[in-house]
Amino acid sequence: VPLDLNRLELASAMDEDQLLALHEALQRLAAHDPVKAELVKLRFFVGLTLEEAAKVLGFSTPTAKRHWAYARAWLYREIKRGLDG
Repeated sequence: VPLDLNRLELASAMDEDQLLALHEALQRLAAHDPVKAELVKLRFFVGLTLEEAAKVLGFSTPTAKRHWAYARAWLYREIKRGLDG
C-alpha cells in the first residue's frame, strides 16, 4: 500500500506495512540528518503543526517548511527504493 507523504496522517491511521516502511526510512533519515528526522517525528507521531514543531526545535517557520519539504522528498525516495528493491 503506497504511503502518501503529501497528506499528513498521524501514525495511528496507518496500516502496519506503511508504518514499518516509514519507520525504516525514518531511521535512515535520522542517521543522515537528525534535525529533519526529529521534525518528521514531531509532526507525524506527535501531531504538531509545522509552526509548533518549529518552536520546539528552535527555528523559524520558513526554515521548518524547508526542512519539512526536504524530509518528505527524502522519505518518499527511500520508501520507494525499499518497495522497488
